[in-house]
Amino acid sequence: MFRGKKYQDSVKLIDKNAQYDPEAAMELITKTAKAKFDETVEAHIKLGVDSRHADQQVRGAIVLPNGTGKSAKVLVFAKGAKADEAKAAGADFVGEMDMVEKIQGENWFDFDVVVATPDMMGVVGRLGKVLGPKGLMPSPKAGTVTMDVTKAVNEIKAGKIEYRLDKTNIIHCPIGKASFGAQKLGENFNALMGAIVKAKPSAAKGQYLRSVTVASTMGPGIKVNTSKIAQ
Repeated sequence: MFRGKKYQDSVKLIDKNAQYDPEAAMELITKTAKAKFDETVEAHIKLGVDSRHADQQVRGAIVLPNGTGKSAKVLVFAKGAKADEAKAAGADFVGEMDMVEKIQGENWFDFDVVVATPDMMGVVGRLGKVLGPKGLMPSPKAGTVTMDVTKAVNEIKAGKIEYRLDKTNIIHCPIGKASFGAQKLGENFNALMGAIVKAKPSAAKGQYLRSVTVASTMGPGIKVNTSKIAQ
């Protein structure tokens, strides 16, 4: 696979065999993000669990202390006073069946997060086959099925992210933008890792944090020393 000169230069800054302390990893990320745009920094966390078992699922949400650097577009399924509340809180789109029809009929997905009041889940359930695979289905665990739509919208706008395992038992999460600098990225990273460690299933045996890698959109992966993360 062809890699550009900036990527090649970035690779030279990293020892492929080394595992870096979180602070050093964040410093390196800011040096290896050389694209002309503000790159997103992501953490990739491989866990020692088996996501096929219900008692080994790891899923939740956390408000990053410094946000994500991106303003998420929020779609809220609510009616009556709760719909008004969602609009007042700053939701980008609010509706009921009209939104279901828009998504089904127009293949419309101009939103990043879906929130629903519990009484609307029967309606939202019709979108399970399209929202599910995209990771957009509202969930009580993630705080996106709630009567407190104001709090849900405010938290999402403040930088709330959801973390969940993929089929290979890896969690992929944004922790900010390269322009945040090492300190703010480190604060976000520590907050995310703290939440994931706290969410460790009691059924998980052996080493929980198998590997942790951070990378910017166009930059190489940097391995983080898991023993330096409080477990």
